Amino acid sequence: MEQHLSENPHGGDRIAETLVAHGVRRLYTLCGGHISPILTAAKARGIRVLDVRDEASALFAADAEGRLTGIPGVAAVTAGPGLTNAITAVENARLAQSPLVLLCGGVPTALRGRGALQDIDQRATILPHVKRAMQVRRVADLHPALEEAFAAASSGVLGPVFVEAPVDLLYDEATIRGWYADASSKGSSLPERAQRWYLHRHVERLFAGSHRARRGEIAPPEPPRASHASLAAAIAALRRAERPLAVVGSQALCVPANAQRLVDAIDAMGIPLYLSGMARGLLGREHRLQMRHKRREALREADCVLLAGVPCDFRLGYGGDIRRRSTLIAANRSRADAILNRKPTVAAIGDAGSFLEELAAAGGWGEGRHADWIARLRARDDEREREILATAQARGEYVNVVSLLRSIDRIAGERALFVADGGDFVATASYVLHPRAPLSWLDPGVFGTLGVGAGFSLASALARPENEIWAIFGDGAVGYALAEFDTFVRHRIGLVAVVGNDACWSQIAREQVKMLGDDVGTVLARTAYHEVAAGFGALGILVRDESEIEPALLRARDAARNGIPVLVNVWLERSAFREGSISM
Repeated sequence: MEQHLSENPHGGDRIAETLVAHGVRRLYTLCGGHISPILTAAKARGIRVLDVRDEASALFAADAEGRLTGIPGVAAVTAGPGLTNAITAVENARLAQSPLVLLCGGVPTALRGRGALQDIDQRATILPHVKRAMQVRRVADLHPALEEAFAAASSGVLGPVFVEAPVDLLYDEATIRGWYADASSKGSSLPERAQRWYLHRHVERLFAGSHRARRGEIAPPEPPRASHASLAAAIAALRRAERPLAVVGSQALCVPANAQRLVDAIDAMGIPLYLSGMARGLLGREHRLQMRHKRREALREADCVLLAGVPCDFRLGYGGDIRRRSTLIAANRSRADAILNRKPTVAAIGDAGSFLEELAAAGGWGEGRHADWIARLRARDDEREREILATAQARGEYVNVVSLLRSIDRIAGERALFVADGGDFVATASYVLHPRAPLSWLDPGVFGTLGVGAGFSLASALARPENEIWAIFGDGAVGYALAEFDTFVRHRIGLVAVVGNDACWSQIAREQVKMLGDDVGTVLARTAYHEVAAGFGALGILVRDESEIEPALLRARDAARNGIPVLVNVWLERSAFREGSISM
């Protein structure tokens, strides 16, 4: 609705008011002169401003915030390099389908394209990586642009949205008029008078209508629903199936508040399933229907496969892991993802989580109908667990990676939330760690981005203060995160970061050496990462022997519970656990 403002707030105030109206409680940023009014106004309205050491970390934090809360995470970066530093993280959010709003400063509107400091075509730069990119041109348009941004980020296929707010829209009107007056020529020649006239008119346009603004809360968009026809076809196919199998991915949790309803639906249907991405942990540590190993073999034996928010990309062999004569049901918000590489028998275009709930509500699934099929899959799972246990018994000069991860799994509490950032170490962790509950596992997603760990951990600790945060870092990935231990210390973020230090980019080196006979570019050192963290004021712990694991993890857990960030640097033996696992 339209209404008169009781005051005349500056542009930063208008942005902060809109954030509050949308339920935003935290703003992630790296400061810059172009965005200072946004930061101060947000703080004044009770929004916690979290300043980090790299713009990418701010965007990764906003990504995680959106995933965990369902409200788009918000990050603010300054113009030019502030934006370009953030692009990898924005693309990660796009591919992970995370709701996010990126606020970016900009050069004064009258100086765009004239060589001002940090002036680039920001919209063109960011456009391929976001759902929408908007450049605000008038103060009165700040509210509507942000409302539009939140709606776009939260509807359909979730994703990031970009809003550029030039600096002369953010400060108060008197200050901006003063800036432009000072910049005007003072002479009486025709060109000088023309310049003064132009700048005066420009300022008038900037503030036209700014005494009125669109205000008020906006209800979040309803999740899109698949058609009744696709629902009926899926029900019929699943009821005919003798060996049905589901794969549930992150997109099924687009509405985090509905997680328990999703669990109830899965229980009611009684179909065995695999969980991936943010869906890990949905069914707790153990569940009668959840399988963890040998997914490819299971998919090739199934006669009906339900993909809930999962595309047929490299993770499913581009669709080749599902046999051609099987019935394929693809439930996805994105039609492009639903048909990627493999045309499904049933394309249910809509929210995957809601689709599972509607399937369950149809009833008539029959208790124990697929007992033999489930038992076959369970036996295979149990055999793989025994193999992993045997692997953990091997001993060498340093720590066995599987043994370390089993210790983490045992010591981490029932409210542990795992953040995964790395290659080989994290991929091994995905076999060994058991997420405890819905939304208790965060990994980058399909982009496979290294460097997500610090931002994800920051947002997780703030959005889920009741959780223990365990960040699992490879020694390659932790190089992106070390400076953020300063952030953790300043903001009293208690977490346990465990670094698997095998002095190597192992996921790359293993296949590179075998195929090309050279380890060039893959060798690291047994760097004292714990000392770096301690230099920022965190607690650093070094582990070099199996006997040191449990005391170190217990000490780290207790310190983190008291608001102290901890880095446990564990020297690992080289491992062949994931031999031959390179993805293309």
